[in-house]
Amino acid sequence: MTEILFIKTSSLGDVIHHMPALTEAQVRRPDARFSWVVEEAFAPLVRLHPAAQTVIPIGVRRWRHAMFSMATWGEMRRFALELRARRYDEIIDTQGLIRTGLIAGWARGRAHGYDADSIKEGPASWFYDVKHQVARAQHAIKRNRTLTALALGYAIDGPPNYGLDRARLAAPATTRYGVLLHATARSEKEWPEENWRMLVAAVAGDFDVLLPYGNAAERARSERIAMGFARAKVPEYQPLDQMARMIAGASFVVGVDTGLLHLAAALSVPLVAIFVGSSPALTGPVGKGQTIVLGGMATPLPSDRAVLEAVECVLGAG
Repeated sequence: MTEILFIKTSSLGDVIHHMPALTEAQVRRPDARFSWVVEEAFAPLVRLHPAAQTVIPIGVRRWRHAMFSMATWGEMRRFALELRARRYDEIIDTQGLIRTGLIAGWARGRAHGYDADSIKEGPASWFYDVKHQVARAQHAIKRNRTLTALALGYAIDGPPNYGLDRARLAAPATTRYGVLLHATARSEKEWPEENWRMLVAAVAGDFDVLLPYGNAAERARSERIAMGFARAKVPEYQPLDQMARMIAGASFVVGVDTGLLHLAAALSVPLVAIFVGSSPALTGPVGKGQTIVLGGMATPLPSDRAVLEAVECVLGAG
């Protein structure tokens, strides 16, 4: 059996954008067994993909905060041993960073990656045995699919398929609910809290509203947005496989430019994307569900009325 290793470690949106490449590779190379190196927080989500037979977690985000700890060095050694326990026929680094190039160099097998002109961190290409030219001015999903196809010897074809089954993943629910994704790692991408509260007020008559979070500051923001609304709830923090089930069961999702927004698109949930301080051109949500994208770079801030109308539109279209 052909052994193929993918390296796409982070961030969440990048990991989701790589899933269609894995789906297509499984169809085009049914003889192959696929492994995937991914940041440990995202491993539960990757394990939901039926083609990811082996998931190799890596803890770089955690290790960098304790780089001189003996425990960290022990974990790094165990990771290297697991990575090198199998020889791969093809290693494909679709991340294109120096740190992921290093991982490709550690692994045993022929390493494929972008050439120096196709990535931001050009020196990453030093670690690849085979370097491929892939135009940078295209959506991340297409770049991942193109590099994978070049490495494995086929041409990409058809729309992206994330390999995730919404119906199978959806958690049982007794009421209809929407998920509001207000949290993002960059403050300039945030939509104002007062807008979120006006949106909650408009939809909470017909739907429960869930406001998930990823850290303490985001939880406090969720609680402020939910305050005073009986049908607005702040669920406990959950790993990504459980978040996928929550989002899969939603009637709709509204979110800013964040990783979970792309998970909603991957699951074909009716979606309204709010872009503030970033552009959807190269990393916007792509999926089979009803999707409306509002805002972007150098455009007016989307109003709560515009977002509500978009929610009504995607629900009506469904």
